[in-house]
Amino acid sequence: MTSKITGGCACGKVRYTSEAAIEFSFQCHCRKCQRATGTGHSSAFALPVAEVELSGDIRYFQQSSDSGSATHSGFCPECGSPILSKTDRFPERIYLHAATLDDPGGFESKFAVFEEMAQPWDPGNPALKTAS
Repeated sequence: MTSKITGGCACGKVRYTSEAAIEFSFQCHCRKCQRATGTGHSSAFALPVAEVELSGDIRYFQQSSDSGSATHSGFCPECGSPILSKTDRFPERIYLHAATLDDPGGFESKFAVFEEMAQPWDPGNPALKTAS
């Protein structure tokens, strides 16, 4: 049985829940994720979009990812917390930021992407596999 996944923004106006199993978890070092999180990488996990219940208003910012696909970064318009990301390349999947979890202590990245773009002050975790 899968445990319920819950989380949300800093002010609590955006919330999500899912009972789906996490498809995968990762660290992304691309510039889009650096800018969206205000740090050197994003720690995130993927869920089937149809299996995630979102509540509250989410504002989206669209840009091109480093792979060239359009991405949509979702954040709370009230407190500004980055919540999620979607891509046109994989429309069936939603990527939620690990820091938004109600209990982020159990999060574990399984691999890293765009490590070549890692900042020298945030070099990443050498124990993680690199996805191609």
